[in-house]
Amino acid sequence: MLDFRLNVFYTVAKRLSFTKAAAELYVTQPAVTKHIQELEHHFGTALFDRRGNQISLTTAGSLLLRHAETIVATYRQLAFDMNALKGQPGGTLRLGASTTVAQYVIPPVLARFHEHSADITISLLSGNTEQIEQKLLHNDVELGLVEGRTHHSDIRYTPFVKDELVLVCRADHPLADRDEITLDELKSVPILLRERGSGSLEVIEHALRGVGLRLTDLTIEMQLGSTESIKSYLGSSRCMAFVSIFAVQDKVRAGLLKVLDVQGLAIHREFYSIQLQGVTEGLADTFMRFARQYYTKN
Repeated sequence: MLDFRLNVFYTVAKRLSFTKAAAELYVTQPAVTKHIQELEHHFGTALFDRRGNQISLTTAGSLLLRHAETIVATYRQLAFDMNALKGQPGGTLRLGASTTVAQYVIPPVLARFHEHSADITISLLSGNTEQIEQKLLHNDVELGLVEGRTHHSDIRYTPFVKDELVLVCRADHPLADRDEITLDELKSVPILLRERGSGSLEVIEHALRGVGLRLTDLTIEMQLGSTESIKSYLGSSRCMAFVSIFAVQDKVRAGLLKVLDVQGLAIHREFYSIQLQGVTEGLADTFMRFARQYYTKN
C-alpha cells in the first residue's frame, strides 16, 4: 500500500546503495534509478549526491528521509491496527538485541511467540548495546532489547527481565572446590572480559567501583567480542569470567563450569526494552507483553 517510489527512496537512503536497494526490493537497478529520478523531477531537486560508485543524501534527501521514516512507521501501525481489528494480528517487527539477550534470553520467547502468532514476521539483528541503540535511532529496528541503559534522551527504557552476572571457571579449576573467593583473590586470578561498548562490561565496572575496585586492579588476560568466545576460552584455560547466568546455566547444570561467589560482590542488572520516545508501535508493545509474561511464568 505504501507508495512504491517512496519505498524505493527509503530503501536507497537507508542502504546508500542503488545495488543493495534493488536486491532488497527484487527489482532491477535501472528500475531503482528510474524511480529516484522521477522523485527528483517531482520535487525539483536532487535527493542524492553521486560521486563515482558512492552516494550520499543531499539536504533535500535528508529532509525527505525524515518524512519517509514517519510515513513508513504510520503504514506499519495502520497494518497492525487493521489486522487486530479483524482479530487477525499480523505484520512485521524488526527487533534488535544486544548479544547476550539475542543468544540466550530471547530465542525461547521467539519460539513460543511464533506458536501463538505465526502470521507475525520477526527479524532479529544483534550487536552490542551501543550498536542496538544506534539501529533504533536510525529506524533500522522498531524495538531493542539491551543489557544496559545509557539514558539517551531520544530513547525510552523499560525494564524487561532481571539478570545476574556470575563468576565462572572450569569445573577442574584449582579454585573450583571453593564456593567463594575474596576480593584479593579475585584481583590475582586471570580474568576474561567483554569488549568496550558491551553492556556487560559497563555493569561489571560499576559493580567493582562499589567495592572499591577498578578494572585495572584485575589481572585481565583478554577482552573478547562475545560471551560464546569467552565460554570457549574458559574451556581451555585457567581463567575466570563474569558472564550472565542465562549464558552458562546449561554448562553449570552439566558440570562443565562452576559458579563462584565473590565475597561482598554481587552483580545484578536489568535487561531493558528500548523504543523511541513518543513512538507507539502496536506490534512491538504486543511482543513485549508476551515476553514479560513468558519470564514471569518461567
